[in-house]
Amino acid sequence: MAFLLVKPSNQLDLPQTQSLLRIQQYLNFPPALNSLKNDDTDFCNIEPTSFFTVVCYENDITQLHIIGNNEFPPLSQDFSIHSFFTALAKLNTLKVLSLVSLGLWGPLPGAIGHLSSLEILNISSNYIHGAIPTQLLHLRDLQTIVLDHNNFSGPVPFWLNSLPMLTVLSLKHNFLSGSLPNSLGSLRNLRVLTLSENKLSGSIPNFRKLTNLQVLDLEDNQFGPNFPSLPRKLVILKLRKNRFRLGISANITSFYLLQKLDISMNEFVGPFMPSLLSMPSISYLDISGNKFTGVLSENMTCSSGLNFVNMSSNYLVGKLPSCLVLPPKDGVVLYSGNCLLNDHDKQEQRQQHPVEFCHKEALAVEVIPRREKPKIPNNKPVLAPTLAGGIVGAIAVVGVVSMLVKKKYGKYTLKKPTTTLITERVSTVNTAKLLSNAKHISETMKLGASLPAYRTFSLEELMEATNNFDDSAFMGDSPNGQLYRGKLCDGTLITIRSLEMKRRRSPQAYTRDLEMISKLRHCHLISALGHCLECQLDDSGVSRIFLVFEFSPNGTLRDCISGTQGLKLNWTQRIAAAIGVAKGVQFLHTGIVPGVYSNNLKITNVMLDHNLHVKISSYNLPLLAENRGMASNVVSSTTKGSGQDRVKHEDKNDVYDIGIILLEIILGRPIMFYKEVDSLKDLLRVSIATDDTGRRSIVDPAVHKQCSDESLMTMMEICMRCLSKVSQLIGLPSKIFFGLCNSQLRFRIQGEGNL
Repeated sequence: MAFLLVKPSNQLDLPQTQSLLRIQQYLNFPPALNSLKNDDTDFCNIEPTSFFTVVCYENDITQLHIIGNNEFPPLSQDFSIHSFFTALAKLNTLKVLSLVSLGLWGPLPGAIGHLSSLEILNISSNYIHGAIPTQLLHLRDLQTIVLDHNNFSGPVPFWLNSLPMLTVLSLKHNFLSGSLPNSLGSLRNLRVLTLSENKLSGSIPNFRKLTNLQVLDLEDNQFGPNFPSLPRKLVILKLRKNRFRLGISANITSFYLLQKLDISMNEFVGPFMPSLLSMPSISYLDISGNKFTGVLSENMTCSSGLNFVNMSSNYLVGKLPSCLVLPPKDGVVLYSGNCLLNDHDKQEQRQQHPVEFCHKEALAVEVIPRREKPKIPNNKPVLAPTLAGGIVGAIAVVGVVSMLVKKKYGKYTLKKPTTTLITERVSTVNTAKLLSNAKHISETMKLGASLPAYRTFSLEELMEATNNFDDSAFMGDSPNGQLYRGKLCDGTLITIRSLEMKRRRSPQAYTRDLEMISKLRHCHLISALGHCLECQLDDSGVSRIFLVFEFSPNGTLRDCISGTQGLKLNWTQRIAAAIGVAKGVQFLHTGIVPGVYSNNLKITNVMLDHNLHVKISSYNLPLLAENRGMASNVVSSTTKGSGQDRVKHEDKNDVYDIGIILLEIILGRPIMFYKEVDSLKDLLRVSIATDDTGRRSIVDPAVHKQCSDESLMTMMEICMRCLSKVSQLIGLPSKIFFGLCNSQLRFRIQGEGNL
């Protein structure tokens, strides 16, 4: 198929531009892609729609979303899925690819393996058939796979465990067959596994090592007969419509996060466990269509969140528990087809069998497991190993994940919108690229290179780190959001800033700000480790952003200088702290382009790590400034003048704030109000003009004997210059000032101890 040469867009190179135009033609020129018709179009800045979105980073396409609808015409009869994916393979910088409901048909070509940067793959609701291609093995960064509602056949691939980053695997509504490979049990990062509505059979592999697994959906297959070995952190478990029969594992009642349990339409036998009704997080319980036996009583307890119970068509006797007689508002309780008594509902009572029926059937089914058990090979090896892939992009899976997370919030749900869903998104931030880009990052950023790579966190990780945002993890409110402390599964201590966005914008709209935040890494800044986006269910707009920062355990600089108890910094440590603050601000001003100014520095926002190195914890992050309704580097709406004048003004703001911090370091007492500064500055001026004894009389008694007069004099002079409101500081570049500060302080402390 021939194509005319086209001029490249303002952003993309020629191969990427041609690929998009080829894709448009292969899809039969749908109206939803009309924005690609103009050869001069800046494809990277095409307005995103619900049907078509292109996201770029540094002149490369990183995300492509094409979602079919009635406006998409049928594909031509000579459509070639191989040619289509060959064109896609030219976009080898893609990280996210969504091709949903486009009518694609044919086997999935091996060219998919050329998208080596791919992290999220969603090709659901098409007519793709055949085996899942082994070329997916080349996509080592693949985190999410959605192949739902296609015609894939054959086994689940055994090589899935070769995709170490895989977290979401959804293969529902296909024609996959055979047993599951044992290798699935080694996917340690797997969180969502959805294999419902296939033709899979046999025993379930041991999933106990999948400690991150939260959603397991095996509905409508032929699995059985043994109940699977499962991890304890499951939130949703769906085993409906299979061939399980040998009883539920007793340890399932220890699954403290389990919210939805559906084991209906199987052949389970044995006594019903009343403790299922009172599991701490349970909200949905369906055991209908089995052969459970046992006696229920009125005094059985139920979980406060339980709002759906279906016990229909079993062999239960006794009285319906009182906690189920009057369910909560909008709650549902179904129990027909048993032998239960309920004096409150005569109509439901008429749908019960006589007690003798259940006793008779119970005696029959109790014999069956003992008679057949010797014939069941509990440890039979799986002969047909296979693989599974997963997704978060598909709307159906996202719906499942949203329900699991919304219930899991605990106390945190009171502090957030109740109509939200959580989507696990892959960061568009290319950390390696940022670290090597000298245009945007100065050499000083190498001082933060010991930090782990900036990444996207899932909300589940943050909830686990904070014990579901428990009150014990809450650190306080601020104009910039709620603060929580937490601990990741690898032991890393973190601080989480939960920021509710005042404007609903698409996730792509925050790419630039998040990239800026990922660059702010320095040994004297509390640096960001990553982020998590929370999206609104109705419009997919971001409603909340969680920023994850490193944690400093030794409190604030004020605690260690003017605090009433605990650790007290000596004079040498205080000078080192002053230099650290200056270096941190210097990096904010000059370490990135554009610089970050007007950071509203406070001594209570300067933290100390385990080595007593200072780290500035609160600075003018782009997202925070935008959410307050101002530009990220503008002091206020009243700041006027040229750009250079404004930078001088903003530079001076931070220098003045450093002066207040130095004042408290010298005096050793908290400065609570700005109106105190002028009088204390006058005191400092008089002290500089007097003798050594006069100077030491105002210094913190805890250190006044530790410092030389020359060192103290230098600190006081620099403090005065920072607090100056006259022309001696206006226009002095921050780089010169901070260089002077560092050299003078380091010179003056020689011989007074190591920093």
